[in-house]
Amino acid sequence: MISVRAICKSFGEHRVLDRVSLEVAKGEVVCIIGPSGSGKSTLLRCINGLESYDAGEVAIDGEPVRRDLASIHEVRSEVGMVFQRFNLFPHRTALENVMEGPVYVKRAPRTEARERAAALLAKVGLAHKLDAYPAKLSGGQQQRVAIARSLAMQPKAILFDEPTSALDPELVGEVLRVMLALAREGMTMIVVTHEMSFAAEVAHRVLFLDEGQVVEEGTARHILANPRHERTRDFLQRVLRPV
Repeated sequence: MISVRAICKSFGEHRVLDRVSLEVAKGEVVCIIGPSGSGKSTLLRCINGLESYDAGEVAIDGEPVRRDLASIHEVRSEVGMVFQRFNLFPHRTALENVMEGPVYVKRAPRTEARERAAALLAKVGLAHKLDAYPAKLSGGQQQRVAIARSLAMQPKAILFDEPTSALDPELVGEVLRVMLALAREGMTMIVVTHEMSFAAEVAHRVLFLDEGQVVEEGTARHILANPRHERTRDFLQRVLRPV
């Protein structure tokens, strides 16, 4: 479903991604962990075509992802992205935010888009907030609207960029429960996260990224419970048992 082969990305003299490779099968959940600045978010943005890359190849379901190709908008519409900061339109209700993509990108009839948006908001537990504006929603509710908005495009895969990092601790669980349900339904997902318990429960594989390179890759049990690389062990000790 998602193929990343030896991609490189630099900002000026700083190499953010250094020959990173990743293969994700349909229905697979891959969690990416690592310290801040290790290239995790940039990797997701390259996969989704939001960021160009300097070398290597990215493909979604066999279609190349390159910003200079005419097909980039179609390819991007098939890969959802959920950001740290929600990015909802503040002047639109929850329902209108979810309808936006299908109506303006996929040219879906408004009645059909409205029905699907309402169903998706109910799916993420927000049937009672259809007419609420983002300012009237908690952070957890806003992130659930963002997930519903991504699902409205009927994506082949969804990329999550630390979706709970901007939330108060008591709101994290409500977002993770929605993501867990999506994983169990077979959604292909790449999740950048510091929620190790979520990775342990959901991920088929975990990648540890550091200084733009994949240091270690394996099953969640292998990486989280018995990492081989010293750098991975050091990172997990700091995350799981902070000083």
